[in-house]
Amino acid sequence: MPQSFAYIADERTVRLVIGSMPGAASLAAGEYYAHKHNLFWRFAFEAYGAAFDVSQPPAYALKTSLLREHGTGLWDAAAFCQREGSLDAAIKNAVPNDFPALLSRYPQIECLLFNGQTAYKLFRRFYPALLETKRWLLLPSTSPANASVPLAVRREKWLVALRG
Repeated sequence: MPQSFAYIADERTVRLVIGSMPGAASLAAGEYYAHKHNLFWRFAFEAYGAAFDVSQPPAYALKTSLLREHGTGLWDAAAFCQREGSLDAAIKNAVPNDFPALLSRYPQIECLLFNGQTAYKLFRRFYPALLETKRWLLLPSTSPANASVPLAVRREKWLVALRG
């Protein structure tokens, strides 16, 4: 049964990127967005003015440090689920992460950035009232499986959101 990672957030976090559940590559690496074709880290580094070499990506500690320095955190809507493979469409019997506790611990988090429809739908199912208390944006998934939204559109939406 896939299990999400611990959140990445601290007292500086003002925006929280919410995914659905780590895919197989991320679970194997023990890192958020580890699939080599996922665009999240590329967009984050560009948004924050840092170099990102796709052929030699930075170490995970550098990636997460960059996010923290710019007030951005990460977590997944689901803590556990049943899923064959990595596709969000295959998620079943999801159990939520404890967002009320996280947002109570870090009340300065003012904006929730949903990485794709599944993350948003899971969160909305678990915590609809929280959507009324925070600013939030539904962004196109950075997953390589999301070919329906052109790269330029995804890039622009993510850059605006991460800088916001």
